[in-house]
Amino acid sequence: MSYQVLARKWRPRTFHELVGQEHVSRALINALDQERLHHAYLFTGTRGVGKTTIARILAKCLNCERGVTSNPCGECQACRAIDEGRFVDLIEVDAASRTKVEDTRELLDNVQYAPTQGRYKVYLIDEVHMLSSHSFNALLKTLEEPPPHVKFLLATTDPQKLPITVLSRCLQFALKMMPPERVVGHLSRVLGEEGVSFDERALWLLGRAADGSMRDALSLTDQAIAFGQGTVSEADVAAMLGTLDHRHILKLAEALGEIDAAKVLAEVAALAEHAPDFGAVLDELAGLFHRLAIAQMVPQALDNGFGDRDALLALANGFTAEDVQLYYQIALSGRADMENAPEPRTALEMTLLRMLAFRPQGVPRPAQTPLPLRGDGGQREARDGQQAAPAPAQAADEPPPAAGPAAEPPWSTASVPEERAIAASSAAEAPPQQVAPQQVAPAAAGSPIEPEPEPESPPEPEPAAEPERSPAPGPSSSAAGEFASYEAQPLDDEDDDDERAYAEYASPNAASQLSEAFTDALASSTSEAVPAEQETDDDDAVEGFSLPTGATIDQVAWLGIFPNLGLGGITGNLLAHCAVIEDRDGVLALRLDPSQAAMNAEIHVRRLEAGLAKLGAARRVTIEPGEIDPGIETPHAQRERLRAERQARAVEALRRDPHIRALEEQFGARLLEASVRSLENDA
Repeated sequence: MSYQVLARKWRPRTFHELVGQEHVSRALINALDQERLHHAYLFTGTRGVGKTTIARILAKCLNCERGVTSNPCGECQACRAIDEGRFVDLIEVDAASRTKVEDTRELLDNVQYAPTQGRYKVYLIDEVHMLSSHSFNALLKTLEEPPPHVKFLLATTDPQKLPITVLSRCLQFALKMMPPERVVGHLSRVLGEEGVSFDERALWLLGRAADGSMRDALSLTDQAIAFGQGTVSEADVAAMLGTLDHRHILKLAEALGEIDAAKVLAEVAALAEHAPDFGAVLDELAGLFHRLAIAQMVPQALDNGFGDRDALLALANGFTAEDVQLYYQIALSGRADMENAPEPRTALEMTLLRMLAFRPQGVPRPAQTPLPLRGDGGQREARDGQQAAPAPAQAADEPPPAAGPAAEPPWSTASVPEERAIAASSAAEAPPQQVAPQQVAPAAAGSPIEPEPEPESPPEPEPAAEPERSPAPGPSSSAAGEFASYEAQPLDDEDDDDERAYAEYASPNAASQLSEAFTDALASSTSEAVPAEQETDDDDAVEGFSLPTGATIDQVAWLGIFPNLGLGGITGNLLAHCAVIEDRDGVLALRLDPSQAAMNAEIHVRRLEAGLAKLGAARRVTIEPGEIDPGIETPHAQRERLRAERQARAVEALRRDPHIRALEEQFGARLLEASVRSLENDA
């Protein structure tokens, strides 16, 4: 008896023998069991996934002598004839070779005749997308309303080429590609039944080479058995397929994880002995880093396409997420640049060395999986880990390392400005739970920072310096104290993180507050700077405001009251967009700009009522959104107007300056108005 290839010998005979495609077999089994049969079925999918096989099983189910069933007997005359390809009422048509309209008409002329042997006359048209447009037009009417004894089973690998009129007349089933895991499982069962010894890693190579096709996998297995003289081994399959040994890629990744350039080049040299496609090496390496990223982020989603899932999970612990992302990106860019390189091997080596050269520095390795390093790379990584370790957590969990010259980080307080050392010492004295981690400056282990004394005299300010960018410590100890408390202390219970983000009218930031205090100190003869709350503008601001008892709060009074309420954050921003409607019978009614209506809440009303009570103007407050008359100036509009006026005065003063005018006339200089900053205090 002649040899029968595995792809034909192990073709499924029933839906229960079908490997994969459960979504298709389930629908067909239920339809057969409930006798809800359609007249036309369309099976789509890539080659070798079971389109024709499912169509033949369905034809057997329809014509089994035991009746229409989802589990044909396989023993009756009709079942055996269909399995052997000699059933008269199963008409298989190769549309690729019968594309003309005359062929289709000849086919349809026989539709009206009853089946000869079976219960149904089944037309199986393979590669139906190859039919011409005239053939489809001739088929449409019969496809929509065939005789009750006719079933159409269509199969195609390219459903996009089918007219929409054909698709709308069929039940369409899209068959999936076979994953390597499913292919390896089926090949293991087949080879076990055939009595062929095999290496499981060889089956993974075959499963990936099949590219989703079970038929291709069985055909390659036939070839591997012949190549290996009756056995299927990994070395034989790799040689037969001409594929790269995946173990070389794993060794390259391990060398990159160890930050060992010498080992990386040695692995490339070992690869070169097999004359590989170096572009394919980079492709495989990029794919490996993709799988490492999945292993780090979602380990349960890692596939076992190479049979190396456990090895990758262990390897992923040796890389940081930053390393994996960067290496993947460098592999992609190196692959694109490879065709411009003088030699493919040179391009591969430079890409791998680039990964090590641009590796993120200062990123700590996972503490639970320390990475084995070699030579200077290990010392460098140890230093990176010390630099990245947060000081508060180290103090809480473990004793600090011993002091020594080698352990001193590059930002030791001996080499930083005095103000940074002061901030570091104040942050170190604060409890860890009250200081944000990003506000604590790291200090050298074992060397406590002594607080610096206050400077004896302030430095001479530069005329062109901007106040916001010169936060030099002023002579006022109160201003410095406000700076430290503003930076280190958290918000109180009512002011959450969102209020900090919206704090347009909150206390001035540390830099500008300190600078203003310093500027005022130079201009005055007193030793203390004026607090930020008492700074005034000579023309616009209201100082020492107090509302007379029983006085009515109108819009003018509201503009005077607002700066003295001491409200910041969202509350201050909200109230700055309000105008007074009326003040009657102890109720102050305010109208809110509609653009700020989303921020309105009862808590802001309570805070305003508390602020008014402190000023001796207790009121019950109501806030309702609505359009504000353009002629009415809100605190926000007043603030913007005053800022614009101060800016205009500063620009005009510079334009009148004789030195500026001389520069413009002699050198063609031009004053950039956007760069001008007013030194006048905000109201």
